Amino acid sequence: MTTTFRAARPLVQTLPRPVQAWWRDACGLTAWASMLFVVALWVAGRGVQNLATDPLTTLGRLTGLVAADLLLLQVLLMARIPWAERSYGQDGLARRHRLVGFGSVTLMLAHVALTSLGYAITGHSGLLAEVWDLVTTYPGMLLATAGTAALVLVAATSIRAARRKLRYESWHLLHLYAYVGVGLALPHQLWTGADFTASPVATVFWWTAYAVAAGALLVWRIAVPVGRNLRHRLVVDRVVREGPGVVSVYLRGRDLGRLPVASGQFFVWRFLDGPGFTRGHPFSLSAAPNGVHLRITAKDLGDGSARLARLRPGVRALFEGPYGRLGSVRGGRKVTLIAAGVGITPLRGLLETLPYRPGEAVLLYRAGNPGDVVFRHELDAIAARRGVRLAYLLGRRRLGSWLPDRYQGAADASVLRHLVPDIAEHDVYVCGPEAWTALVVATASAAGVARGRVHTESFAW
Repeated sequence: MTTTFRAARPLVQTLPRPVQAWWRDACGLTAWASMLFVVALWVAGRGVQNLATDPLTTLGRLTGLVAADLLLLQVLLMARIPWAERSYGQDGLARRHRLVGFGSVTLMLAHVALTSLGYAITGHSGLLAEVWDLVTTYPGMLLATAGTAALVLVAATSIRAARRKLRYESWHLLHLYAYVGVGLALPHQLWTGADFTASPVATVFWWTAYAVAAGALLVWRIAVPVGRNLRHRLVVDRVVREGPGVVSVYLRGRDLGRLPVASGQFFVWRFLDGPGFTRGHPFSLSAAPNGVHLRITAKDLGDGSARLARLRPGVRALFEGPYGRLGSVRGGRKVTLIAAGVGITPLRGLLETLPYRPGEAVLLYRAGNPGDVVFRHELDAIAARRGVRLAYLLGRRRLGSWLPDRYQGAADASVLRHLVPDIAEHDVYVCGPEAWTALVVATASAAGVARGRVHTESFAW
């Protein structure tokens, strides 16, 4: 059964403002400037001169300072700050968060090793005895040790091989220990870290940095979501089966016309239907918001998506968001949307609301067979109403390609240019499995589409 999502009133949607290039540059420059400032504080504290007399401890100071700065940047990267989120997208922020996280943990371990070795040599004691003395006698070191253990656990479970063996829900729960680790490190840094209190400038910088990181978390991860949930009070209206293993959940609430959401965006959802409700799951809107209902659609690929099929009307829904920048990245009027399977969900809303004239939009939808096509009646209706060129790419996928095997023998870029002759003039939006998406992005580039006009976003973790 498929239920068409109809707007309760004429659809008028304000799309997010286009992302300004300088926002992204400003975020990157701020991050680099903070690290340079930390190094400058180390230099001002006679770091360079002390290398000659006590190189291990001095390098331990430097690695500890940079590690602390990277830990705070790591927190800011995932604090859901709107300007950063719209500049990079959640997948871009997640990649940077992962790199910064590994860098901070590596430097933190180097700080521990170098400082312990330096103290042991200076004090003419054994390494293990020195480590024990540091942990048990220095103020805040027991807390810092526990924080280090928590951060190492998070880093270990973030390695790609480890992530593949963990459910998203388990990984997400473990990842919360990063906040515990950062919080436990603070007392040690303020009580025994001479570089944190060596000068008024250093003291103001570190207190400000911690306050900004904590404030960002409190505002964007707690206050804003709590406020929006109290205001809009979303509940499940109905659940509709869209196809094999695919269901849509319609949600209603109060004052939804004032919820700042646009097509192509997603929320992190929690449904209060029983045990496990605390684990959030990201699902895109699968229809343009109309001020009356929101709709999400998912395929049964895990605990979170399978749970949607069991929801009952009236179940309360908690949400964080909206997130995502697909609707605010655009270079021109012509657009091509390329989806695979349930990846059609964010693109279906964009197809409905993006500004284009008849003949300027193309939808290429890849599926194994006609029964796997989601929202076919809705897509056909939108295509007829708005003059969209629509092609269903059905059949078994050929090896090493994102296309069905009926195109055997033709280069992917040639097929794309055949399907969309003016593809180089289009913004291309892609949503589907990660490996499949990578093939489409490479094909679009080979077909002449500028990299800055190929737009993807995934729920990276």
